Amino acid sequence: MTALILIDLQKAIDDPSWGTRDHNLAAEANAARLLGSWRARGWPIFHVCHDSRFTTSTYRPGQPGNDLKPETAALPGETIVPKQTCSAFIGTDLKKLLRDRGCGVLVICGVITNNSVEATVRNAGDLGFEVRLAEDACFTFGRRDWNGVWRTAAEVHALSLANLHGEYCQVTTTDEILA
Repeated sequence: MTALILIDLQKAIDDPSWGTRDHNLAAEANAARLLGSWRARGWPIFHVCHDSRFTTSTYRPGQPGNDLKPETAALPGETIVPKQTCSAFIGTDLKKLLRDRGCGVLVICGVITNNSVEATVRNAGDLGFEVRLAEDACFTFGRRDWNGVWRTAAEVHALSLANLHGEYCQVTTTDEILA
């Protein structure tokens, strides 16, 4: 059985404090396409929501940013997995939920590519799941590298994908997954 895991697609990610959004602008629409396909087939869906412990976080519970984005919000009966770390597997029952449903293959999408998505994909691969990462249904933001050089969101995204592809997952696209 193949499960869809949507990571941290919450309103918090739209806060300007994250930076300028200039990459994979159709990521939420692609995630919504995946979600629609899974719903139509009755396949397992897991919405992972970050519940930050930091008082200044846009993802902190009780704030509007903690809510799921409307285009990928959970419907009644769909599983929501709250997390407080980068990985959806640390401190949650996600592994058990997946095993109990017989899910050996995971399709993952969400934000931030080089943070929660990468951490979750690494853990999933280490746990023996077969992972497909929908690269066009994920996004990140530009940032400075260790040497202080500005890296665009596209560069950060591409490097994160390169870190994951082959060893932890198969990087693919929404269209390839839906085909």
